[in-house]
Amino acid sequence: MTFAQTVLLGAIAGFTIFIGLPLGRLKILSDKARTLISMISVGIILFLLIDIFTHVAEPIEAALKGDNGVPNYGDAALLIAVFVIGFGVGLLGLILFEQRFLSHRATDKQSLPPARLALMIAIGLGLHNFSEGLAIGQSAGHGDIALALLLIIGFGLHNATEGFGIVGPLAGQMPSWGFLGMVGLIGGGPTFIGTMLGYGFTSPVTSVLFLALAIGALIYVLAELMFANHRPGTKMQGAIGLMLGFILAFLTDMILVIAGA
Repeated sequence: MTFAQTVLLGAIAGFTIFIGLPLGRLKILSDKARTLISMISVGIILFLLIDIFTHVAEPIEAALKGDNGVPNYGDAALLIAVFVIGFGVGLLGLILFEQRFLSHRATDKQSLPPARLALMIAIGLGLHNFSEGLAIGQSAGHGDIALALLLIIGFGLHNATEGFGIVGPLAGQMPSWGFLGMVGLIGGGPTFIGTMLGYGFTSPVTSVLFLALAIGALIYVLAELMFANHRPGTKMQGAIGLMLGFILAFLTDMILVIAGA
């Protein structure tokens, strides 16, 4: 697979995130429907967190097992340090970004405005999707065409569900098409960039760093979403949304299992 073909298919995998974004243009929703849609976002993000933790652990466990059963504690320590730093930057950096560049909420009892929360989700997913692009580019660059194509299909389907995750907080808000395009680029564009870089270069350190950044960012937005949807009268809708989002993300992830990723 040529570099141009790989980049084109990587772009398709990343920008399927736009499929779910029009959901944010739904005009009138009840509190129960809004909670249901928003908590679908929570379910998707919760599954992604579990999935990302698994991928972070793989290179660290490989280093601890080492070659021929001889542990490589130096590599393991480096990867753990990279994870801790990336996690801290992803979590604390997003808080600092909010406080520095966005008008912070007036009181601790107010949640972030829906548009800002959607922006934070897009940033977190973008960091995650960069690592997915690295995986696509690496597979194609090493000549494993079948795996690369399956990864593109799997990540493409997975990113489509992430579009729903971004606009969950926007249900009933009628965001502009321009705003939806911006968060789509932030969330899906890094897959395209990661594909280009991964075709010629990748490393366990780079992968762990961006996955750790994604974990920190997604934990932040997960907490904000849970806070924003804490309504005593919509607990059942919230639980159903959480379950639906988690199952939806799980089913699309099965494509990647089939691919052997």
